[in-house]
Amino acid sequence: MTKNIILVGVGGQGTILASKLLTTGLMEAGFDVKMSEIHGMSQRGGSVSSQVRYGKCVHSPVIEMGTADILVAFEKMEALRYTKYLKEDGKIVVNKFKVDPMPVLIGGAEYLEKEIDEEFEKLNADVIDAANKAVELGNAKVMNIILLGSLVKSMQLEHIDWENIIRENVKPKFIDINIKAFNEGMKLISKESLQEN
Repeated sequence: MTKNIILVGVGGQGTILASKLLTTGLMEAGFDVKMSEIHGMSQRGGSVSSQVRYGKCVHSPVIEMGTADILVAFEKMEALRYTKYLKEDGKIVVNKFKVDPMPVLIGGAEYLEKEIDEEFEKLNADVIDAANKAVELGNAKVMNIILLGSLVKSMQLEHIDWENIIRENVKPKFIDINIKAFNEGMKLISKESLQEN
């Protein structure tokens, strides 16, 4: 059975790197994997999304609305843009992180943080603070690897050798911190959450 994963964020958050590590790990585990990326104005904090499909035989990289098993959002508002892709019992992992889009920055719109948070409660989303956890580890840029760890735990893909995937795909001086970040991300998903889903 094919599984569908959507990762969304804004430019500069490392969404695509996380997707590529995920795809590499799934392929090395023997799955047929298809990945597609959509970059908005990614250099300017625009929307970035990536779709990853894996299973025994996957024909298309495109995830249709209402069929995603999990949505992993690197930024809060981006999550809400993509909830329509989730299947009825799909999971949501949301980074407790806010990036003001251009309409908000120029005063043409408001970032409705309270309403967004209330929506996540209704959707029973796993809201994790990957940004602060990355800072605690000593490098804000590993936020994406923390989210990758949370995704792996949520999808119960821990049997794949992710440590080796990180070693082979990250610059040597960043390997240790990325492995730590990945493990911290897995810890942020509770057993209760896995049972609920």
